[in-house]
Amino acid sequence: MTENLFGIDERILALAHEAEKECEQMFAQTDEIARFNGEKVLKAFIDNRVSESCLKGTTGYGYGDCGRDTLDKVFAQAFGGEDAIVRHTFVNGTHALSTALFGALRMGDTLLSCVGRPYDTLEGVIGLTGEKGSGSLIDFGVKYEQVDLIDDKYPDLETIAQKAKTAKVAYIQRSRGYSLRPSLNVEIIGKIAQTAKSANPDIIVMVDNCYGEFVEKKEPLSVGADLIIGSLIKNPGGGIASTGGYICGRADLVEKCADRLTCVGMGKEVGCTLSQNREMLLGFFLSPQTVANAVKTSVFACRLFEKLGFKTLPESSETRTDIIASVLLENEQNLTAFCQGIQKGSPVDSFVTPEAWDMPGYESKVIMAAGAFTMGASIELSADAPIREPFAAWLQGGITYPSGRMGILVAANEMCRKGLLRL
Repeated sequence: MTENLFGIDERILALAHEAEKECEQMFAQTDEIARFNGEKVLKAFIDNRVSESCLKGTTGYGYGDCGRDTLDKVFAQAFGGEDAIVRHTFVNGTHALSTALFGALRMGDTLLSCVGRPYDTLEGVIGLTGEKGSGSLIDFGVKYEQVDLIDDKYPDLETIAQKAKTAKVAYIQRSRGYSLRPSLNVEIIGKIAQTAKSANPDIIVMVDNCYGEFVEKKEPLSVGADLIIGSLIKNPGGGIASTGGYICGRADLVEKCADRLTCVGMGKEVGCTLSQNREMLLGFFLSPQTVANAVKTSVFACRLFEKLGFKTLPESSETRTDIIASVLLENEQNLTAFCQGIQKGSPVDSFVTPEAWDMPGYESKVIMAAGAFTMGASIELSADAPIREPFAAWLQGGITYPSGRMGILVAANEMCRKGLLRL
């Protein structure tokens, strides 16, 4: 029996012990996926001859940066793409997604969102929100259509097939964003891709892969996606990369995206890496195991809070396709206490008390708990939520399972301390 260093209520500890026992099968499944993906990444490192010189950085124009070019090859092989562009100069996932969209689309083209409205921060990129003339896709003559989910759960394949006939890009958001719809597993992404391409063989299937990398054994490129895009301060950075993002897939499309990121005619050939190569390579190498820790933390959190009487999405027994879980906390008081507890159980800034604020890019006030080594890194334990119905906390991360588990316990204990739990 370990010492109760954090002063967790004994009733919560007893429930936690029960919850862990009930999660053993899911934990074993997660470990098997991590083993497979870890071997896949290791082989990509070996096949592409990663060397000590690759860990160094360049300055200035970055011509002949062997580390940068090798990193692209490692990502491409591990994810099943022809090519990739992996850069610390992507400021976040939305920036990488924006680069991919502007790289693939031209005036008069149609962007088709296949699973409803995209994540909040992408709405301005498309032109669904914000002022006209700001430089959105719609400002540049790109048309936008979307196909809503059936019952807010299932892709409407019939309507996707109809609308895909005149679309240039079929856009699929794997994770749920600030919604309660299920995240999409790779099999479902494959069905959407197949449907769109059956109707229009020339359509480009683009997947926002954020939060999903290495949660399953397959990635979307293996089931028909042409491009996948993500952030390095989420799964593929392994908790080591301090910034960055990636675009991976068809070589011709990656080249267009690179021209958009830098400039036409230079593309991937320029861009110094400073001291970031080591972080990005090491983070990617560690990411399958780091992702497994985050998935275990999520599964444990869901089971514990189910035992505490709250609904979770997904349920603790459901197979995962991303690292995110939603805990439906019923009211603002519960939600605030939960997020403040997550902050208290974090390794960095544990003494800070998060409050809701008007965060840029979001319509509602948002509360964010993230005591992380990298600011905003959602592969590290964090929780955030818009202050609106159904008062759900979107929980993600945990670079080690023991620290993630304790963060969840501190959150539950904070709610208990404030008299908000029914124990």
